[in-house]
Amino acid sequence: MAQQRTDKSWHGIKQSVFIARADPDGDDVAVKLPAAWGPAAADGLACMLPGQSEIDLAEAADAWIAPIAERALAIGISATMSRDLHALLAARRGAPAAGLWQGDALVQPGFTFNLNAFLDDGLGFDAAGFGDAAELAVTALTLAAPSVHSLLIGFTDLHLFLTRLGLDYDSSKARDTAATLADYLTARADAASSRLLAGGMAPGYPINAAPPLASESVLPGLAEAVIAARSQLGAYRRHRTLTGFAASFEVDALLGAGTVGFLPAVSSLDDAGGLNLWAHARLAALGTSAEGALAAMIAGTDLLAPPRLGAGKAMHDALAPYVHIMPARPEIAVSAPAKSVRQVLPARRSGYTQKAAIGGHKLFLSTGEYANGRLGEIFIALHKEGSAFRGLMDAFAIAVSLGLQHGVALEDFVEAFTFTRFGAAGAVEGDPAVPQATSMLDYVFRNLAVNYLGGHSIAPALPEAADTIGEGEADRSPLLPLDLPAPAPRERRKAFKLVGEK
Repeated sequence: MAQQRTDKSWHGIKQSVFIARADPDGDDVAVKLPAAWGPAAADGLACMLPGQSEIDLAEAADAWIAPIAERALAIGISATMSRDLHALLAARRGAPAAGLWQGDALVQPGFTFNLNAFLDDGLGFDAAGFGDAAELAVTALTLAAPSVHSLLIGFTDLHLFLTRLGLDYDSSKARDTAATLADYLTARADAASSRLLAGGMAPGYPINAAPPLASESVLPGLAEAVIAARSQLGAYRRHRTLTGFAASFEVDALLGAGTVGFLPAVSSLDDAGGLNLWAHARLAALGTSAEGALAAMIAGTDLLAPPRLGAGKAMHDALAPYVHIMPARPEIAVSAPAKSVRQVLPARRSGYTQKAAIGGHKLFLSTGEYANGRLGEIFIALHKEGSAFRGLMDAFAIAVSLGLQHGVALEDFVEAFTFTRFGAAGAVEGDPAVPQATSMLDYVFRNLAVNYLGGHSIAPALPEAADTIGEGEADRSPLLPLDLPAPAPRERRKAFKLVGEK
């Protein structure tokens, strides 16, 4: 990549070039960014800037920062806007939504802050810096999209942040701390919006009084900072709404977030099958090691178990009064259906981990078994895929595991997901039992069929174009020389065409 002048905020930060992809079937993209940020951040930036073969993070940031800084200087709002925005991004504290990166600020202007970047090693929270960043984001987005009156400014990786503070995500102290953070974010955003309104830039919207402050926040001085910020507010602000949570997986990856927004972690493992940041923070908060956690698990206590299913809803309810826009919360049905019966796996169980590469894309397949050897759970860890694809694969593995534990036969899953076709596909390396696969899912269930069903008789996976489910050569061919088989549910045979003589 060509060497160009960059903002001083990037000086002294070691840079590396990572090979990323906007999607598994796309072309390689050379992404230059801080070496410590890693390939996941490169994938996130490539997703936000599709169609490019080379991306320099500092230059890409300057493309949207420079016009904002020029407007700020022209109207006398700030002479340091460029430096402040570059510094915020270089510290990995915050980044705007994809629309601004792509030059279209009118597409839901938003900004996401990584809470953990405001928490130092001594677990001191930079409340002033967090508030200043909120006001900076409001001002920058307003200058980028002055005709828009609804912004979406929020934070991410809340679960890791709370864990580093020694808080259980599903506790009243954790919810009160998160609510106080949201209250402070909204108060400072309101303050910036009020100042912009004072400049006569737009009609105003009333600022509603906030609910009483949460009572159990563990961040010293934050409640007082909220009171001070709200005491200086006027009656109106420039924007209709300011704060909320967007599903911005690419921005989360760029900022290094391990969990999305305010949602809890669903696993303690990273993409390579090791412990993720949340798990390490949990062990540090408990004062134990990975070996200690393993010993506790063998004894029947899972120290790294994710929060209960209702914990995310409880956190949603705690944040809602202090945030302008919240994602929809699913309501609990009045008459609940009959509860399904789940056969819980033993605390100590056997299984195996298989490492393989499909078309050059690495994955780790791990299994858990009941005492009689029956398959009860699977984990699929991807090596280099985008954050959205990895999240979907994690959710898929959880869904399959729940199905197995509720009595769904493995044969049904094998029948449903073999021969699915999408990238990555092709030759399989590392698993001699499965030489070819039409997709990662096809490989996973071929491997499971071999190891748990003796399924060597499954028709081989032949290389074909993607998105041709059920149209492979094996699907079109008869099983006997003169007889066609009865159509299987997953076959998609082309209809016969009647051709008449002219």
